[in-house]
Amino acid sequence: MNISNLLSRHARKYPHNIAVISMGHETTYQALDEEANRLANVLREAHITKGDKVAIYMPNVREFTALYFAIQRVGAIVVPVNAKLGTSELEYVLSHSDAKALFVHELLMEQAKKVQFKGLKVKTGKEMADWKSYGELVERANNDEVRCDLVEDDDSTLLYTSGTTGNPKGVLLTNRNVLTVSHMMAIEMEVKPESRLLIMMPLTHSAPLNLFFVTAVLVGATAVLTPTFTPDLFIDTVETYRTTHFFGAPVAYLLTASNEKIQTADLSSMKYWVYGGAPLSKQEVTYIQNRFQTDRLVCVYGLTEAGPSGTILHAEEHVEKPGSIGRRAPFGTEIRIVNKDNEDVAPGEVGEILLYGEGNMKEYYKNPEETSKVFIDGWVRSGDLARMDEDGYFYIVDRKKDVIISGGVNIYPKEIEDVVVQHPDIFETAVIGVPHPVWGETVKVIYASKADLPEQELRSFLQDKLAAFKIPKIYKQVEALPRNASGKILKQQLREEQPNASVGE
Repeated sequence: MNISNLLSRHARKYPHNIAVISMGHETTYQALDEEANRLANVLREAHITKGDKVAIYMPNVREFTALYFAIQRVGAIVVPVNAKLGTSELEYVLSHSDAKALFVHELLMEQAKKVQFKGLKVKTGKEMADWKSYGELVERANNDEVRCDLVEDDDSTLLYTSGTTGNPKGVLLTNRNVLTVSHMMAIEMEVKPESRLLIMMPLTHSAPLNLFFVTAVLVGATAVLTPTFTPDLFIDTVETYRTTHFFGAPVAYLLTASNEKIQTADLSSMKYWVYGGAPLSKQEVTYIQNRFQTDRLVCVYGLTEAGPSGTILHAEEHVEKPGSIGRRAPFGTEIRIVNKDNEDVAPGEVGEILLYGEGNMKEYYKNPEETSKVFIDGWVRSGDLARMDEDGYFYIVDRKKDVIISGGVNIYPKEIEDVVVQHPDIFETAVIGVPHPVWGETVKVIYASKADLPEQELRSFLQDKLAAFKIPKIYKQVEALPRNASGKILKQQLREEQPNASVGE
């Protein structure tokens, strides 16, 4: 079994079923398979062969999906590049991945045209200078079937992590890795041929790509794509195409829940509202459930390095355990929480999450040192600290690298951040450790507020909500926090910008 043959199978089995809906255009399984064959022949003519890397720099559009299968059909490896990356970041990925071809959507040409790249360059729209036209290449190419002979242990996809602490790392996934997690999602979320999976989060990320798009093709369902996300577009797309499954970050749900349009929207077609990236509080769960008129919220936790896979909190469990990431790993995955000696911790104790399963990546590309650090006897280190309650439910405490040690005591920034954002004027915050001459580190909070918020007011707000040693000693208000192309806060940048604390702080 290989990923490319999933499309070939359903082109025969469900030739007239809709595989992809993009920009209002419907593409059948037969038509998508034909486009993939034509593109595969284009790649062959360009001498792209097994093991070569081909980069896709596009938003969520039909061309991305056809290329995804075509690249693998000739045995090459897909390198999805985040559409939000700038020119220098794109150049880094192309260089590090050893890409031999680059396919770009014309909406991103402003960044792409400045790139120094010697391989095959193709763009949607008209031909331009040394950029070939995607449409013209496909039209001229022959439609001979290209049979994919990859096996499950052959490489499939090279996904680049967000790089919050330096250059992104390339996560190399095999066909087995991707197929494992797509089967997991189909089983856990009851994805069937009649399902319609709404994909608004970037296909360059592991969850939208492997858990939603590949899963749709795995069972012969329909993938409904949008190139961007807005609450209005979200609501309109669900209503227009009667979608059944959606995955998004909590902020996507919270923004949409506050949109007036949702009060009269017909969202009754939806069977699963899946969220990940961060848990939701009890208040947020209740708010979203009321606004979306649903009890079908599902939380998933996972790592790109694990396929992604990790844990799952089903809809009915939100009643008693909001804020948890679940009490079990999903199909095909195992989970442990361990201490620094790799021993399982007791309930209530904090340790690092380890994950095991056939979704676990092959390696960090060209980075054997980091690969050896992240694996323990086949288990992947998550870098996430968590605890388990008396009922076996897991709760994320913080990122291991973000823990502040002040006076020998561990302080978890996430716990403080969760309280700070409860202030009605604050819309984002980050808590970091600042070097201190006496205590080792002291706590600093950086926050963005709708209005001027003096330090003393915020300090008073936190006074009865946190233990004294957790209350920040240093305060800084900013207009917005720095984020990378994936939207993650750049805490390393914040640390580098901060001077050491004085004795009195």
